Amino acid sequence: QVQLVESGGGLVQPGGSLRLSCAASGSIFSINTVRWYRQAPEKQRELVAHISSGTYTTYADSVKGRFTISRDDAKNTVYLQMNSLKPEDTATYYCNADVTSTARIMMNYWGQGTQVTVSS
Repeated sequence: QVQLVESGGGLVQPGGSLRLSCAASGSIFSINTVRWYRQAPEKQRELVAHISSGTYTTYADSVKGRFTISRDDAKNTVYLQMNSLKPEDTATYYCNADVTSTARIMMNYWGQGTQVTVSS
């Protein structure tokens, strides 16, 4: 079994920064593509950023130039550095990953989410 745990959310003023972490644990052989999603109240969940196993990255237009996704495979952790935060970035942020287990089975996993609130 594999678990994803997000951390790093909180309350920040507009223009501020936060770094979210997504730590994977369990019977992991390799972590493939990892994605960060967010969902604001009464809105659909949206893809914010993704990083492949080869470190290829993509971003939603709304966060380009402000957010950076990165990974540390030695720590089984993916990060989302968020700068120049805006009130519209307020949402619950979720980590999603394709993980190959030690049984060589790839499955998709979700974390429990971490709340980010941008407000003065």
